[in-house]
Amino acid sequence: MVIFTCNDNFESMMTCIYDAWAARLGHSNIRLQTEPIGDLELFCEYRHIDADQEKVKKVLHSIQKKISWEAYQWVYAASMSFRQDKLDTIYRFLILGFAAGPNVTNMLGHPYTAGIFELKRKVYHECHQFREFLRFSRLENQVLFAVIEPKCNILTLLAPHFEDRMPSENWMITDKTRMLSVVHPKNQPFFLTPVTPVELSYMEDIKEHRDPYRHLWNIFFQSVSIDARKNPKCQRNLLPLWIRKNMTEFQED
Repeated sequence: MVIFTCNDNFESMMTCIYDAWAARLGHSNIRLQTEPIGDLELFCEYRHIDADQEKVKKVLHSIQKKISWEAYQWVYAASMSFRQDKLDTIYRFLILGFAAGPNVTNMLGHPYTAGIFELKRKVYHECHQFREFLRFSRLENQVLFAVIEPKCNILTLLAPHFEDRMPSENWMITDKTRMLSVVHPKNQPFFLTPVTPVELSYMEDIKEHRDPYRHLWNIFFQSVSIDARKNPKCQRNLLPLWIRKNMTEFQED
């Protein structure tokens, strides 16, 4: 068994798919996996693949032309999942897709299609949750700042929603899990940039101590609650505990 490995980003994954396919070792004789690998398996050969923009373009062009635009969207969303087997799931889906064509996204009874459908469904579901529950604070330089800790890498899926709703605001959303931020300058396209622990700590400190609206929001949240109708079990079902870490109304004032 030959295991092709790569960094956990979209460009590296698409390059890994290209090289694994081009190796012509037989689909049953290879497996694709994102790094870090963890425990190595016996009698397996590991091949690390680095990102190559030309190969990425070829893979994306082939998916959109030979399968469909919808299939490309499924592949992109699935690549944002936190699961380590996502890359191999995408690869198996593409094997089926290049054989079946555009109809592959309707073949939900096939394990390859069902696997990627489940991945992209969970990514979109988590993105939807953070569209609803993300909380901005205004920094002293009037930049809107939010911190999230998602399981999946959803920043590029989340940013277009806020870009459409707040095109004339300077805002920034930071993924604390991956130390990555999406930055939106006023009336300009958003972009991704890494952040350091020192930068994040400084912005969180400003957010917590210098935003007067945090106190008002906490008062509002407590005022509208009805003690007789509290249902913690239902609330946890609709709003899991792990999402509340950075929500203003669940933090001490």
